[in-house]
Amino acid sequence: MTVAEAVGRALAAAGARVAFGVVGSGNFHVTNALVRHGARFVAARHEGGAATMADAYARTSGHVGVVTVHQGPGLTNAVTGIAEAAKSRTPLVVLAGEATDARSNFHIDQDALARSVGAVALRVTSPATAVAEALEAFRLARDDRRTVLLNLPLDLQTADTAASTESSRVEGVPDRGVAGGAALEGPATGQGDLRARVEEFARLLREARRPVFVAGRGARRARAEVEALAGRAGALLATSAVARGLFRGSPWDLDVSGGFATPLAAELIRDADLVVGWGCALNMWTTRHGALIGPDATVVQVDLEPEAVGRHVRADLGVVGDVAVVARAAGDALAAGQPSAGYRSADVARRIREEGRWRDVPYRDESGGGRIDPRTLSIGLDDLLPAERTVVTDSGNFMGYPAMFMDVPDEAGFCFTQAFQAVGLGLAGAIGAAVARPDRLTVAALGDGGAWMGAAELETVVRLGLPMVVVVYDDEAYGAEVHHFGPGGDPLDTVRFPPADLAAVARGHGFAAVTVGAAADLAGVADWLKGPRDRPLLVHAQVTRERASWWLEEAFRGH
Repeated sequence: MTVAEAVGRALAAAGARVAFGVVGSGNFHVTNALVRHGARFVAARHEGGAATMADAYARTSGHVGVVTVHQGPGLTNAVTGIAEAAKSRTPLVVLAGEATDARSNFHIDQDALARSVGAVALRVTSPATAVAEALEAFRLARDDRRTVLLNLPLDLQTADTAASTESSRVEGVPDRGVAGGAALEGPATGQGDLRARVEEFARLLREARRPVFVAGRGARRARAEVEALAGRAGALLATSAVARGLFRGSPWDLDVSGGFATPLAAELIRDADLVVGWGCALNMWTTRHGALIGPDATVVQVDLEPEAVGRHVRADLGVVGDVAVVARAAGDALAAGQPSAGYRSADVARRIREEGRWRDVPYRDESGGGRIDPRTLSIGLDDLLPAERTVVTDSGNFMGYPAMFMDVPDEAGFCFTQAFQAVGLGLAGAIGAAVARPDRLTVAALGDGGAWMGAAELETVVRLGLPMVVVVYDDEAYGAEVHHFGPGGDPLDTVRFPPADLAAVARGHGFAAVTVGAAADLAGVADWLKGPRDRPLLVHAQVTRERASWWLEEAFRGH
């Protein structure tokens, strides 16, 4: 058995269910080995798209993502997607051929490239160790939530190895937060015993009168535990943008904290006397550069990583451990006393019902002249599209509208690839999410800039038969730059573009398509939903372009 065959077999046995990629000579054999041993292969049209598909698949499914690329340019093409995954701590294995001979045109320092964007670089070093090294890459991705590059030197791939079925077997991917049972265990923090810290946390919860829990990526598998503790402490519930939907259905759900927060959510979080971040960085986006943390509020952070505590805002207490385990332990510590009403009152419940979603906030519809207000567009789509949906947003001036006005059923229903703030990842991300959750309608929300960047993957949507909806918020510009630099009198010709018929382009790829310039034009979306949905739909929305996005003003402040 060759090294390439053994690596593919081992990864498939380890739990690699789907691999995305573009196949060339350097990854041909390992990709075919994955397929022979049970993995599904999804061919992308560009390696950048493949990496983002694998990232979104992992986020949406909860399984390790796999992307397979050619050596050299195949890997460099994928780097933006790899950077997004690495910054997001997505469990992802990148399989890349490697030209180790410096005389090869394909030769680059692939290790340095991976490390430069935050990924872990590993390598198959010999036929005898190939399986163990592949399984270590998979384990590191799965258990430590890391994006891992596994280099496959070309001269080793065809070498013989004595791999066996037994040596290629590892456990399947566990749910985060269930390992370890009820035991209170965690790494040392250097700040005292973990149990003592949980007791101190419980004391703060007992004393708090207006507690708010903000859950991030690290809490996405721990809703039950966090919500149960919130009930005992009387805490309101919010999330970072990447965990949006985690508490959907709770009467105490404030939705997102940060730039996308409703006026009510911002008010209630700002007035909290205790803010607890659960697997959440509490970074500038989630706290509006600290403005949502009241000057007298106590801040607690619960995180697996000691270095995350206090990185962005002051932390009065850090509890290093698994979110679910710590929440259960804190609940046990509170069990002796009576549950606290905390922030939960009849008046707060009423206000959340009446003001808790952006669509409840009055606005002046600015539609007209053949252009639709993006708020009106997003609310109209929210009303039309099935509740069981996955919303995937690209980056750009438009991105807050789908994130704020289109609801999602749970945390798996929202895929937000914004850790690197790269434009152009939305369509590929939607493909990965659709592969992960074919039971839900996937909605890709793109700006025109991102749509054109990712347009090669329109063919992939059609080829895979994905009945998704692609919504393009078209302002014929890089709107963020227009609104940021325009008020200063700078010339804007470099960031504006002439009109283009995106609907016609989509039809040429095999999509159904509608152009929307007014609310009445959404009837075309309703007609598609009533039909067989045998083709994906692209909604070319010609949106108003006078309004700047306040969330991107915060982004520019953070540059």
